[in-house]
Amino acid sequence: MSTSSHSPSASPSHNQLDTKAQAWSALFSEPMSDLVKRYTSSVFFDKRLWQADIAGSLAHADMLAAQNIIGADDHAAIQKGMAQIAQEIASGAFDWKLDLEDVHLNIEARLTQLVGDAGKRLHTGRSRNDQVATDVRLWLRDEIDLIANLLVELQQALVATAVQNIDVILPGFTHLQVAQPVSFGHHLLAYVEMFARDAERMQDVRRRVNVLPLGSAALAGTTYPLDRERVARTLGMVDANGDARVCQNSLDAVSDRDFAIEFTAAASLCMVHISRLSEELIVWMSQNFGFIQIADRFTTGSSIMPQKKNPDVPELARGKTGRVVGHLMGLITLMKGQPLAYNKDNQEDKEPLFDTVDTLKDTLRIFAEMVGGQLNPTTGAKEGGITVNAQAMEDAAKKGYATATDLADYLVKKGLPFRDAHETVAHAVKAAQSHACDLSELPLAVLQGFHPDIEKDVYEVLSLRGSLNARNTLGGTAPAQVRAQIARHQARLG
Repeated sequence: MSTSSHSPSASPSHNQLDTKAQAWSALFSEPMSDLVKRYTSSVFFDKRLWQADIAGSLAHADMLAAQNIIGADDHAAIQKGMAQIAQEIASGAFDWKLDLEDVHLNIEARLTQLVGDAGKRLHTGRSRNDQVATDVRLWLRDEIDLIANLLVELQQALVATAVQNIDVILPGFTHLQVAQPVSFGHHLLAYVEMFARDAERMQDVRRRVNVLPLGSAALAGTTYPLDRERVARTLGMVDANGDARVCQNSLDAVSDRDFAIEFTAAASLCMVHISRLSEELIVWMSQNFGFIQIADRFTTGSSIMPQKKNPDVPELARGKTGRVVGHLMGLITLMKGQPLAYNKDNQEDKEPLFDTVDTLKDTLRIFAEMVGGQLNPTTGAKEGGITVNAQAMEDAAKKGYATATDLADYLVKKGLPFRDAHETVAHAVKAAQSHACDLSELPLAVLQGFHPDIEKDVYEVLSLRGSLNARNTLGGTAPAQVRAQIARHQARLG
């Protein structure tokens, strides 16, 4: 089924797409208006897909040649032309044309300009519908790999900071009320667990992204004897066993954007976790808490109040979370009313997807640096982005009767039913409030007035350190457990 090659020296009317008309212009009796060109064009945002577009085209050309659909000379010309185009784009010399609408037609037009009819034969057996679906998947697959690495870096930064704060006591909150004392290291590891789940979700999404639509053509497949599995293997769209992963229904292949929605959903949840951490950093940095200071390089001042140092990075990340979640809602809404198969609506998938990727990558990168610090190029020392005020944390833990549950547990071990112990301790807390002191500061005689079995050893139970050490069960906040969890994360993260 091979076709003959044609010389690149053929006349311009035969060897290039007319840059003043679209690829389908022969059917139309009047040119597209400039307003419509601008409205429908995507080239100035989808040109970031150029590497994926060239990779997909080269894999497609390789398969066309192997199937004898194009000749060896055409194949070689396409490879040579694409190499030059890649160099031009990378160097900034490529002339992107609005008239050619998108990244695909711009590259195809330049290829035809360079290699003549061989460039025209490249589109055999494919459509822009399956081409763009392939390009977005290839691009997103690589971006997910970058995001996975950034998630590892953020987790490593949190673990490193947790190592330094295993024995620092933080008031644990529920309802933003002091609840029980916890290790600050333990608190940080809670976010490591969240970001670990985010990494797992990204890998799961990647598996469904990494499936080949190319060869589905416009919507119904093609009459050419394509080897789609070969293309999939060339592009690395394979499973763990090396078997090709190919979209099995041509209609679904060209119109599916589930993978983009799934990715944006995973990114939204990751940003929600960042937003939760941001909220805590903002609260902890406020003068009313004073638990931490964020390094100047991550903060800004006020134009009118000279004493201010504002936590702009966490605040902005909290705001950008709404932006990413908004993109998720936009993509879901984009798809909800579309009949099969491809529709122009799908051009609107790229900007929210691109912005989600950019926002998530930037946020992960800056948070890893803010939490973990950076090397000073002059001194070579690691400069942390967050300074912990351990004394302020411990003092705050003493204010809310954080060891009240420990006293109840103490009474249960003496034989009192938990509900009775709970009631007894509530009376003890009232007494401490009336004396404006902590439970641990109540005299033994006063405590024994609430229950005669209370003995002197209760003061170890009522201490913050004693409370921390007592929670020595798997997943608990005891320093021994925190060290075990840190070791687990370090082994997992490398």
